Amino acid sequence: MTAPIIYQLGHESIKDHVFSPDRQFLAITKDNNIEVYRVSLGNRPQLLTTLKGHDKTVTAVDISPDGGKILTCSQDRNALVWELDAASKEYKPTLVLLRINRAATACKWSPFGNKFAVGSADRVIAVCYYEEENDWWISKHLKKPLKSTITCLDWHPNNVLLVSGSTDGHVRVFSAYIKGLDEKPEPTAWGVKLPFQTLCGDFITETGAWIHDIAFSPQGTSAAFVAHDSSITVVYPGGEGLPPQAIYSIPTDYLPFKSLVYLSENRIVAGGHNCNLIVFDGNESGWKEAFKVEKQTDLTSDHSNVQDEDEEISSHDALNMFKQLDLKGRVNRPSEKGSGRVLNTVHQNTISSVKVYGADQVSTSGIDGKVVIFSI
Repeated sequence: MTAPIIYQLGHESIKDHVFSPDRQFLAITKDNNIEVYRVSLGNRPQLLTTLKGHDKTVTAVDISPDGGKILTCSQDRNALVWELDAASKEYKPTLVLLRINRAATACKWSPFGNKFAVGSADRVIAVCYYEEENDWWISKHLKKPLKSTITCLDWHPNNVLLVSGSTDGHVRVFSAYIKGLDEKPEPTAWGVKLPFQTLCGDFITETGAWIHDIAFSPQGTSAAFVAHDSSITVVYPGGEGLPPQAIYSIPTDYLPFKSLVYLSENRIVAGGHNCNLIVFDGNESGWKEAFKVEKQTDLTSDHSNVQDEDEEISSHDALNMFKQLDLKGRVNRPSEKGSGRVLNTVHQNTISSVKVYGADQVSTSGIDGKVVIFSI
């Protein structure tokens, strides 16, 4: 297996990341800002600019399919669309009228790039499209039967269907058809007649655990989601008004997954609190865990000369321990001379997002400030 490509972009937590379609640019979230890098394989990413339009934590970032626009959303209840101004060579934000009263939690461009969706803690999904007359993005709301915070979103390849996950453990498939903007969609196994806000599917985890991430398969024939009970579930629709053709829920012994992607119709890659990527293979007949991307015999490699828990330490040593815990999610004890506990995975803290990078390749970002490209 090819060695992973590692970009250490500071030690601040990266909640989300996205590469442009041509893989030449990388956008990451850092607290209230978005950093945009130029990327060339084999070289350290070059910071181009920092986008500073939000005044609270940026929760998600996405780049349009044509690579020309950056979409961001934040706990400040706003979403912004950034475009590079040809004259000033700077990114300029365009206003998005979300009409929400609580934090924006997730955002995603549609496959055609003519609209996007923003999930929120206001129990609504805003489907946004551009109004040229006023030079802003306006929204239509998906509301019923949403009753909790939207945590994740994904678009079907047909540019109309939208799937969402929420903290009530429900996964719902909606029609986000915008009359006058979208062409009439072809019938799918999820539904035939698809006016705006049609509910095409509603699924729930066995434990009711909240949903961390959701994805349609590349052809849209299935959907998969990961929940806080450490399970991964794959759903195959049975047709409009019919129960699903199949639902496969795979419990695992890992810490909860935070993100997943389809590499193909028959392969899913998931990562999260376990700091490792797990690959699942399957089809309509069933799904199972295939392998771990990194060998992980034991979560930590520890050194024997660990200071006794009851041994008194100085206030200076205690401060250093808390700094290590804050930056890296682990503690270097004074007696360990800086060695400490080290995870035997590339990521030293939770994997926050997983994205498809190329054929049999995924990119990940983590709480440890790393962006990593893995070959599967």
